[in-house]
Amino acid sequence: MLACPVCVASLAVAERGDVLRCPAGHAFDRARQGHVTLLPPGHRAPSGDSAEMVADRMAFLAAGHYAGISAALGDAVLEGGGAVPERLLDLGGGTGQHLAAVLDRIPGATGAVLDSSPYAARRAARVHPRAMAVVADTWARLPVRNGVVDRVLVVFAPRNGPEIARVLAPGGRLVVVTPAADHLGEIVAPLGLLRVDPDKAARLAGSLEPHLTPVAHTGRRDVLRLDRAAVGTLVGMGPHARHLSADVREERLRALPEPVEVTVAVDVAVYRRPD
Repeated sequence: MLACPVCVASLAVAERGDVLRCPAGHAFDRARQGHVTLLPPGHRAPSGDSAEMVADRMAFLAAGHYAGISAALGDAVLEGGGAVPERLLDLGGGTGQHLAAVLDRIPGATGAVLDSSPYAARRAARVHPRAMAVVADTWARLPVRNGVVDRVLVVFAPRNGPEIARVLAPGGRLVVVTPAADHLGEIVAPLGLLRVDPDKAARLAGSLEPHLTPVAHTGRRDVLRLDRAAVGTLVGMGPHARHLSADVREERLRALPEPVEVTVAVDVAVYRRPD
């Protein structure tokens, strides 16, 4: 599935098992944590999630709070008939728990998580025996071969339409999960969180439809009952953490009732690459 970021030739595991090498001899060592960095020479990936954000993400997802999102993602990956997908690519996949949940439903499939955060990649490298973690810039050319991916997954992450279309196999599908307007609605105002852009769906379609064809759209709604500590972890794992200081966040969390009901509301859109 992976391609050399220097010459775009296919990568293979070298004899030692901890090096990826292309036919031209470009080699990329796997870190001792298991991930590999595939960036062109001199290229730096955008700043990704911090170690603290990644730790919060691991804790919140491990508690099963977003299991409904993983289930909706897996349903969308498997719907549509045809051959069972064998190669999955999770763009901006962070710690890889959503991909791992999907792989558990497809015993023969393999997957790769691409993320700009090395802290996330270290965790994703150990999330599933059939998944690999790659540090990459998902806004640049992806270190993935042309037309080899059956499903591309994007959960709460940016979408690079032309590159997604390039790496998808003919008839392959993109599954995008985005927050709906009422996502986390009960805590947005009390905690001063970022609000969902009301034009998000239109902007998503505008960025993808020149390259891919929309085929399905569904929603998923769950209501969680969280204590303040879990809410703090939820806030700390996403973009809200960059806009609230720790002191302000703790002060506002103390003012919340306990437990607090929190709505998890997402939209799941499926796009297809034409044959």
